[in-house]
Amino acid sequence: MTLPERARPDRPQQDIGRQEPGETADGGRDIAAPVTSQPTAADPAASQSTASQPTVAQLAGDYAAKAGLHRSSNGNIDVLKSAGGIQGIAESILPGLVFLIAFTIDRENLAMAVTASLAVAAVFTVARLLQRKPLTQALAGFIGVGLSAWLATSTGKAENFYVLGFFTNVGYIVAMSISVAVRWPIAGLLFGFIRNEGLEWRKDPKRIRAYSIGTWVIVAVLVLRLVVQVPLYFMGEQGLAALATTRLLMGAPLYILGIWIAWLITRPAPVAAAAPEAN
Repeated sequence: MTLPERARPDRPQQDIGRQEPGETADGGRDIAAPVTSQPTAADPAASQSTASQPTVAQLAGDYAAKAGLHRSSNGNIDVLKSAGGIQGIAESILPGLVFLIAFTIDRENLAMAVTASLAVAAVFTVARLLQRKPLTQALAGFIGVGLSAWLATSTGKAENFYVLGFFTNVGYIVAMSISVAVRWPIAGLLFGFIRNEGLEWRKDPKRIRAYSIGTWVIVAVLVLRLVVQVPLYFMGEQGLAALATTRLLMGAPLYILGIWIAWLITRPAPVAAAAPEAN
């Protein structure tokens, strides 16, 4: 008669009959059976390593946010939010509008119009600081208005309040044109991450061509601004009202329209459903 309890004298009585992983029925060890290590609570690094790695969607969101573009919950571009939202649009419109109104009321007092515009920009800056937004983002608008005010007061020409925008447009036109020439179109760098394409779109000539066309759409918006506004600028004070009006209309509203058209043009072609296999 065999005595199993005597075969493993070092094994507790209550464990008799319990088979351990990798153990044969007779109590021996099966060396062919692999022993897999499981992460334990004492070593949380293994479980946290994968959780700490950002997903493609998170990388896309971060990149898009830094670029000023945002995606909506349905995966499309949120054009209004990309334009800065209601607050961002107001920040881009109100300082110039207040300047025009103040200068129209008293054309002999350019300093008053400049001061009123700076006051509006300062209010928006304080609001952004109270919202705990980055300091550079809060000061960007105020610095832009400050430079415009300095150009107007230093030259004594009210129309120079709007001249800084011309150079900004030219800079964007040059940068975007170069991006298309080197086959790294700006629209692809921005929209590609929102669509979770990453940089895979660069492997497809059709996608490069689509994003190049989308970039040219945005360039066309910037060129149109210059074509309309520069002649009004050279008209001096006689064209100031028209310049300020077109600056407002061709600012955020036209930018939103251009971004939306570029987004639609660069949509990937729908993938055809695979045909069912024959039985």
